[in-house]
Amino acid sequence: MRRADRLFQIIQILRRSSRPITASQIAEELEISRRSVYRDIADLIGQRVPIQGEAGLGYVLDRDYDMTPLMLTPDELEAAVLGAQWVADKGDAALAGAARDLIAKIATVVPEGLRPFVSNPTVGAPLSRASLPDGLDIARARASIRKGHKIRIRYRNEQGDESERVIWPTMIGYAETVRLIAAWCEMRQDFRHFRTDRISCATFLDERIGCRPGELRNRWKRHMEAQGIELPQG
Repeated sequence: MRRADRLFQIIQILRRSSRPITASQIAEELEISRRSVYRDIADLIGQRVPIQGEAGLGYVLDRDYDMTPLMLTPDELEAAVLGAQWVADKGDAALAGAARDLIAKIATVVPEGLRPFVSNPTVGAPLSRASLPDGLDIARARASIRKGHKIRIRYRNEQGDESERVIWPTMIGYAETVRLIAAWCEMRQDFRHFRTDRISCATFLDERIGCRPGELRNRWKRHMEAQGIELPQG
């Protein structure tokens, strides 16, 4: 591995973690010695990369650090294209359009030698069956999640019984042919998952939920873990 690539990989390892990373962990992942890691960390700090920490305790990268997006490897480019293809197929109209725009933007900003990895990738996401129609505007639902606002929905359960509920949405899940909204249900006083095709109408409220959006999402994650459902690692 070229030294420039190694320095870049160290930054990437630090960037993806919210906890201090030790030199031993970096050395194991990159298959180099700890001495090389210490030297590379010192060089990065000398180049004014905002890394904090010390040997034995671990290192963290300042979250505000911004690095040029052009420093992408072929594998990273194909991963981005594969993910964007999946979203373009399974996402709602707004997300699907954003995914197609993302691929186009990546193709225009990467160096010419890397463009074939975008235009002719070696990976691809197969087209899925058509999703069932949503009973609410998914783009507005995503906006409500970001703002921490409630939604009033009329929902039909598996038996066909309808009820009106006020929910605190926290996550939208994309399954093969349906979409789900994970939310705190005021009526049930618990977390529930609502299929969007079973929502007959929705009113997007200006009323805020009873906590910060991030706190609600963490509560939902703990609920899922308590149910023995493993969540993808972010």
